[in-house]
Amino acid sequence: MALYDASGSNVNGIEPRWTSSAKSGIGTALSPACRIWFTLSHGILNEVYYPRVDSACTRDIGLIVTGPDGYFSDEKRDTESVVTTVEDGVPAYRLINTAIDGRYRIIKRIIVDPMRSSLLQQISFEPLEGSIHDYRLYLLAAPHLVNAGYGNTGWVGDYKGTPMLFATGTGGVSLALAVSGGWRTASAGYVGVSDGWQQLRKAAQLDPAFARAADGNVALTGEIDLTGGSDTVVVSLGFGSHATEAGYNALASLQAGYDDAERSYVSDWRAWQDGLLALDEPRAPPPELNRYRISTAVLATHRPLSFEGPAVASLSIPWGFAKGDEDLGGYHLVWPRDLVETAGGFLAAGASQDALRILAYLRVIQEEDGHWPQNCWLDGEPYWTGIQMDECAFPILLADALRREGVLTGGLLSSYVPMVEKAARYVVVNGPVTGEDRWEEDGGFSPFTLAVEIAALLAAADILEIAGQTHNADYLRQTADAWNDQIERWTYVSSDAESSALGVRGYYVRIAPPEIADGTSPAEGFVPIKNRPPAESFLPTARVVSPDALALVRFGLRAADDPRILDTVRVIDAQLKCDLPQGRLWYRYTGDGYGEHEDGGPFDGTGIGRPWPLLAGERAHYELAAGRPEMALELLKTLEQSAGHGGLLPEQVWDQPDVPELGLVLGKPSGSAMPLVWAHAEHIKLLRSLRDEAVFDMPPQGIERYVKNNVAAPFVLWRFNNKLSQLAVGKRLRVEVMAPAVVHWSFDGWASVNDTETRQNGFGINVAELASERLPKGAVIAFTFYWPDTDHWEGENFSVSVVEMP
Repeated sequence: MALYDASGSNVNGIEPRWTSSAKSGIGTALSPACRIWFTLSHGILNEVYYPRVDSACTRDIGLIVTGPDGYFSDEKRDTESVVTTVEDGVPAYRLINTAIDGRYRIIKRIIVDPMRSSLLQQISFEPLEGSIHDYRLYLLAAPHLVNAGYGNTGWVGDYKGTPMLFATGTGGVSLALAVSGGWRTASAGYVGVSDGWQQLRKAAQLDPAFARAADGNVALTGEIDLTGGSDTVVVSLGFGSHATEAGYNALASLQAGYDDAERSYVSDWRAWQDGLLALDEPRAPPPELNRYRISTAVLATHRPLSFEGPAVASLSIPWGFAKGDEDLGGYHLVWPRDLVETAGGFLAAGASQDALRILAYLRVIQEEDGHWPQNCWLDGEPYWTGIQMDECAFPILLADALRREGVLTGGLLSSYVPMVEKAARYVVVNGPVTGEDRWEEDGGFSPFTLAVEIAALLAAADILEIAGQTHNADYLRQTADAWNDQIERWTYVSSDAESSALGVRGYYVRIAPPEIADGTSPAEGFVPIKNRPPAESFLPTARVVSPDALALVRFGLRAADDPRILDTVRVIDAQLKCDLPQGRLWYRYTGDGYGEHEDGGPFDGTGIGRPWPLLAGERAHYELAAGRPEMALELLKTLEQSAGHGGLLPEQVWDQPDVPELGLVLGKPSGSAMPLVWAHAEHIKLLRSLRDEAVFDMPPQGIERYVKNNVAAPFVLWRFNNKLSQLAVGKRLRVEVMAPAVVHWSFDGWASVNDTETRQNGFGINVAELASERLPKGAVIAFTFYWPDTDHWEGENFSVSVVEMP
């Protein structure tokens, strides 16, 4: 809790904030002995994570330079930075930060010590005006232990006689900063009140009276000794469960030296990269980036080797400079959807064992009822509590992909059957409607979610059939067929005046509200538009489209040249395509509000959605499925050119004229997450797809069943969460309920009555099929339920009309 003096001023530091999400580098060691992950932006360290990849422990760590006549220069704000890796695919960095005023240059090499939990910076200071003796160099660090800016205590101390700067958070996790040659002077103060930045700006020196700052938003400052004549020092940042352990790690790495640590660090990364498929594109000589190796390194950097399997969505906090302790998670959480996309990237790159480890992790964190949390910490503890049906189905697709790759076979495959069976049960019991779509906003019938669910049911059927569960496999395929038959009823609308001007007959909407389960048209009703002001928070369902509809092709349910898909593509491009310097990108959906405000101000609960580069990758996969590899290749280049400095792919890019004061440049990363691991996984999969001349992750079951063989269900499915009102001539009516029942029904206005008992299947669903296939057009089936377990009638009649379907 913040403390204030009598005047109302905060005495234990201003309200803490995180920092820019526009990362230029990320790194970690490929060694379980080290549990540190770091990020770079604006030429300095940003968030450093310890002891888990979901636990941010610093805001930033940079340098301050002072000199004669009150000279003061902040490395982060007053230099131009060039960031390169020491080798392709190895996240060891060399930074050259040159003062904008031309007075000095700072050169850094940054790695993590593979042998222990320490981060090393080799720092060289080069005066461009005057001599080294004209300047004083200070390191300024802002601890945020753990995921919190408040509640930290910092102090000046030592470990075994070596001067150090320490900080401890409320949970005991600590850091220690040491420098070769020792700190010349040092300080611990409160941010914005008594921190080293304030001291140096006002008095050009550190005040030794500020040696401890307790329980607040604190900053540590240490002066690097340049008086010995050496222009190169090593700064060691050690972490531990308490201050002594942090001090030990800092000193041990400092004494072992930078050079040996870098050799080991680079060697481990080189060996891992050497084991991947060579999907590197021919490229120009340096400094052109090897974007494939950047993407593979991004995937590998976002996972912990000491906590096998998970990977977080991004080592960043979107618009972090405007967010504080209330945003505990940022994007350093596990989203099962993003995690399966990450596994697909590993699989496409040939790292099948890395993908298998992700599946093993997903098996561990699966909830008892078979679903996966919306997102969670590494240990599986849910963070948000929404239910997204695509996330409940995606792990099934991963299991099947590993099976088809020959990685999951025999006894190993058998060990995953319970996971697949539980997940499939959850999907068939609770689908096809989703509580939230893949953008985590609206519930209803989403083409994307439907595509994933149906493809997953077919994949689960194959796995269960191998395990000898023939009846369960048949039921899953039947359900998939029934849902596939209804996709257009749920999500397709006829064109209106505006869309018909495009020459289309109809199109798939972004999402239809759950109410259409009662038989209304998806063209009716309204869709909530999240993150927009109240007056703009609803749009008619038929007016909202999304590239999500292309998932019907990506997951094998519709042909790329299906006229409904072709018409939808025209509508998507008319509403959502954005031409930028690097090429065509797309917005998520009509009216999206997740992005900066019109003036470039950070997203704060409302905003305007910006283009997403990963959607160019998805569109490229569609173009490849449509037989247009040259267009897919063009979109690959657009995706790659949407990256920031260092080749990291952002969640969104800025789509308006430049706003230099906010760092916003047309076509370049916005303030959203960067890097987005999902985007890098899509990049790798696209490279693999282009090499294979086929969509790498397209499940084959739907293509075979629906595109080639036009399989349709002989029945339509009625449930309480899908109360369809029409039945095609020649179809049976299948009724499914969650408790034993007798279906009391009539097709002639109750002149005659039939009673059909339900039978429970292997998923605990009670099924009754009503013999309606011979009923003529115009007939009406009326029915109700008797519940024998509780000896009562439903008390309501339901009806389904027999009609001719187009």
